[in-house]
Amino acid sequence: MKAIQVTETGGPDVLVWTEVPDPTPGEGQVVVEVGAAGLNYIDTYHRTGLYEVPLPFTPGMEGAGTVVAVGDGVDSVSVGDTVAWTSNLGSYAELVAMPADTVVPVPANVGMETAAAVMLQGMTAHYLVTDTHRLAAGQKCLIHAGAGGVGLLLIQMAKLKGATVFTTVGSGEKADLALRAGADHVILYRDVDFGDEVERIAGERALDVVYDGVGQSTFRRGLDLLKPRGMMAIFGNASGPPEPISPLELAPSLFLTRPSLFHYIADRSELMARADDLFSWIGDGKLKVRIGTRTPLEDAATAHEMLEGRQTSGKVVLTP
Repeated sequence: MKAIQVTETGGPDVLVWTEVPDPTPGEGQVVVEVGAAGLNYIDTYHRTGLYEVPLPFTPGMEGAGTVVAVGDGVDSVSVGDTVAWTSNLGSYAELVAMPADTVVPVPANVGMETAAAVMLQGMTAHYLVTDTHRLAAGQKCLIHAGAGGVGLLLIQMAKLKGATVFTTVGSGEKADLALRAGADHVILYRDVDFGDEVERIAGERALDVVYDGVGQSTFRRGLDLLKPRGMMAIFGNASGPPEPISPLELAPSLFLTRPSLFHYIADRSELMARADDLFSWIGDGKLKVRIGTRTPLEDAATAHEMLEGRQTSGKVVLTP
């Protein structure tokens, strides 16, 4: 089969489209023919070595496709089933093998590309608003990168919870996307200091929670906006890892957490519950998944360049 393989860490040019052996299912595993793979920032962290992965490897933590083989001991899925996943490396390939208990069935009313697009980013948004900080009606939140894949989903879920949503975006076009997703206040961060704008609208230390997937360039200013006992949930490093801080800087009784999706879906029942919510909301029209870019899998390097250059909006999907 063909797959993207990384033999050394570095820039997008290390993503090489090549032939590799077809996988076979071990005990408790399935092999899936990949219909679509989702592109996520974690893929760039693996590629650069920020998050270490043994070399060589095929990147990609998310996708959807059709089961083509099952190993011994598998009775939860069958050949021909459409499934999706988000906790297994190897999705940038025509075929991928993975444990059967890490895939979820995709309902007939949810398309394969949509399923691939929503697993990692959708479940990330889900745990952030339902568990990391349980948003409630009347609370105020700031969502950075509101026109990105996670951002657009987070905005919609925050509005489903009844929260007031502030968000940052980089252009007028992205501002329109965030507004259509339901954001109450959209801030063009290249034109104004986002913190000053939040304070102008809401007052000092008015936010209950900041959801920050950007990192270095937004982290410290975001802390200034939190009310006493407010939470900073920093779940990504799009601009680089934040600098270390002293616990004394959390003196207004602030909470700081660095959550990871994989700790919120480690239990299969929790994985299924989050997937059921997402697919139900999509099927009912309560959650819109915007696929902004579709790229052939062999051109993954171009897709990585676009993502890291902040040239994307919504979800980027790679198709074999």
